[in-house]
Amino acid sequence: MATQEQHESELDQFDHRILDALASDGRMSITDLSSVVGLSKTPCQVRLRKLIDEGYIEGFHARINQRKLGMDHIAFAEVKLSDTKEQALSEFNAAVRKIKEVEECHMIAGRIDYLLKVRTSDIRKYRQVLGEKISSLPHVASTSTSVAMESVKEGGI
Repeated sequence: MATQEQHESELDQFDHRILDALASDGRMSITDLSSVVGLSKTPCQVRLRKLIDEGYIEGFHARINQRKLGMDHIAFAEVKLSDTKEQALSEFNAAVRKIKEVEECHMIAGRIDYLLKVRTSDIRKYRQVLGEKISSLPHVASTSTSVAMESVKEGGI
């Protein structure tokens, strides 16, 4: 199994420039990308294809303005499970992936087992999602909620 250091050593400065440029603007043309990274078009295209093929780039997505859609209520649900054996974790993981309001789900080391980022239109809708969907997930023993007052940075950029 390769470590992160081994993977990073396989990438050179041009590969990192490509990744940085596309993280900022995934719709950048190959001409603009090659100019930004300092390569001619064909070698830049070859490197881009390699980064995609090797899984460094998993896809290109539109970043949706959730506020314009009225979906700017964000809550973080802390979830404690009653069972943390592999079978229980697998059952929880499979079920939580089916809840469209859950944008992110992270297994956490510490006093809780999972942290869920949940996006809804308002607190009433969140309460419904928590009560009807999250609390009924397999092996959920308890939940606790923190509501975001403002999103300062989202999307990893």
